[in-house]
Amino acid sequence: MINYLANPQRFLNFARFASPIFMCLFFGAFIFGLWQGLIISPADVKHGEAVRIMYVHVPAAYMSMFCYMALFVASFVSFVWRHNLADYGAMAFARIGAVFTALCLLTGSVWGKTGWGTWWEWDGRMTSVLVLFFIYLAYLFIRQVIDDRRKASRFAAIFAMVGVINIPIIKFSVDWWNSLHQTATISKIGSSGLETPMLIPLLSIIVSYMALFAWLSVEQVKTDIHTARLSRKTEKPAATITIEDDHA
Repeated sequence: MINYLANPQRFLNFARFASPIFMCLFFGAFIFGLWQGLIISPADVKHGEAVRIMYVHVPAAYMSMFCYMALFVASFVSFVWRHNLADYGAMAFARIGAVFTALCLLTGSVWGKTGWGTWWEWDGRMTSVLVLFFIYLAYLFIRQVIDDRRKASRFAAIFAMVGVINIPIIKFSVDWWNSLHQTATISKIGSSGLETPMLIPLLSIIVSYMALFAWLSVEQVKTDIHTARLSRKTEKPAATITIEDDHA
């Protein structure tokens, strides 16, 4: 499948029907998740009504790491095989990941104020996510300041591959250091987990964020393909016409 979509024209053909599907899935899952989270799910014993921030914050936290792993894979493919579509994907993943990370930090700060009485605390999880946000910004900065696109792609790819070391730090920070955050409640085997009325909206928003990621990524890569094609057309030298004088 990956090899098939590596061809620009095949990718455009795929995007023609896949993009609307991702868009519809996003809106459907997001509206359902908000309805479940804001109306159906109960308030929490400890956090009260403020627990509803979780339905936006936790999925954003998952997506901040998922987007970076996608950026890492795309950067590796782009660096090793120098494939343009992987490079376009890396740019799209970095932009989307930066937005999800910013959303995670913003909603986490609001939730922290209601639950812990402080907007910010320099514990391992919060600090490592902030570092992730700066890594995203640094990656995008590298792509902007280097004029040569190929050099920018390779330097940024190296940076992204080195920066992946922060992902396990984020994941296991609550286990390695004392943290205000609780340990994993969904992915960890043996954890108590969430009650079904809370789990349904949480998973629904995660699905909607994944669909949004896929939709925006496909649209961004489509735009980059068309831009590259247009750029190649404009860079072609104009045809020269020589008029010979038969009387010379």
